[in-house]
Amino acid sequence: MQYLWQHKLQIKPGMATTDGRHLQIINPGRLNTDAGPDFFNARIIIDGEIWVGNIEIHVRASDWYRHGHDKDRAYDSVILHVVGVNDSVIRVPDGHVIPQLELPCNPAFTSRYASLVNASRSEVLPCRPTIGSLPRLKITDWLSAMGYERMQMKADRAIDLLHTMAGDWEEVAYITLARALGFSTNSEPMERLARSLPLRYIRKHADDIQLVEAMLLGQSGLLDDAPEENLYASRLREEYCFMATKFQLRQPGIQWKLSRMRPANLPHRRIALLARILTSGSSLLSNILTIENSDQATSLFNRQIDGYWRQSYTFNDYVGDSTGIPVTLGHTSVQSLIINVVSPIMYAWGQVRGDYPAMERAAELLQQSPAEHNRLTTPFESAGIKINNALDSQALIQVRRNYCETGKCLYCRIGHTMLSDAARYIRNR
Repeated sequence: MQYLWQHKLQIKPGMATTDGRHLQIINPGRLNTDAGPDFFNARIIIDGEIWVGNIEIHVRASDWYRHGHDKDRAYDSVILHVVGVNDSVIRVPDGHVIPQLELPCNPAFTSRYASLVNASRSEVLPCRPTIGSLPRLKITDWLSAMGYERMQMKADRAIDLLHTMAGDWEEVAYITLARALGFSTNSEPMERLARSLPLRYIRKHADDIQLVEAMLLGQSGLLDDAPEENLYASRLREEYCFMATKFQLRQPGIQWKLSRMRPANLPHRRIALLARILTSGSSLLSNILTIENSDQATSLFNRQIDGYWRQSYTFNDYVGDSTGIPVTLGHTSVQSLIINVVSPIMYAWGQVRGDYPAMERAAELLQQSPAEHNRLTTPFESAGIKINNALDSQALIQVRRNYCETGKCLYCRIGHTMLSDAARYIRNR
């Protein structure tokens, strides 16, 4: 009943109080989540007279007395009592009768409301039975808003990092890329690694891929467990010790997640790829900001790792000259970097620098990129929602994270549309 009143879902012209007076709702008031009347500062008109005050809502009018409101002066300012069943006249201490509106909650609406509010957290998509039948325009508008909200969230992270890095955009791009190369499993360790090894040290030796690898892998701690008989690891360790002394580097003590991972996803190879991107001979930030389309973004990360990494996944194995070892990122991984590195950096840059074309390109990149298909988006697809591109899939991930998984179905536009459609059907009957 509070939801119906708050969103004016059953308010219509020609309403009347229980004693027959014409009633018009100008403003239903502001929902009160603390003690006291349910809604503050409402404005209504009763028989041409404007009333300003609070609204109280009960299933039955007699609940007013059952809840002790007749003895609580906080309720003296109530100008309208909205009830499901009119079974009592309500008077305040000075004797005057509080106007009442009988607004019963239809069982069909109650059932749909309960299906959203009481859904188990294990239920992936409480709106699944209905979402596919909602107007496409409603879904499209909501996905557009959620897509931009998620892009803004990622850009905000970059802007916060910019403040931490004293306005150094190159450092922001470097740390953001490192984090993204962790692909959720090792995103935090990869960010810690990048923060512990400033980009300016890497750029001093950007013409020597082995030296950059040595610094990154040495800082990561992954060299520590390499066997002595591994000649490549021994050379990297020797070079790292020299650089650690030169730049006064200290290992941050990173805890890597290595179990149950595909060999190609192990952090050793991700760090080797990071080293190759950073030694490409041009500014990472400039490369990002000059991207015009998804093909250019793809080419930025389509780098091959070679040398030792063509034959090994870590320092403790040797596969040999095998064609089975991937030397580049897969298509899905590259798309993830476009979503989590290129678009956020470009959007953040545009926002901070007032470069609105850059912000538009950031959104266009996602619209040009294929949609993600994962455990977060699949339930929506199976429910009938068409996902056209990465901006759509990012929008649905935002919905899942911020509404579905937190039980905020009533605050989701999809859930609200379901309820408003049910209320409209009831109201028009």
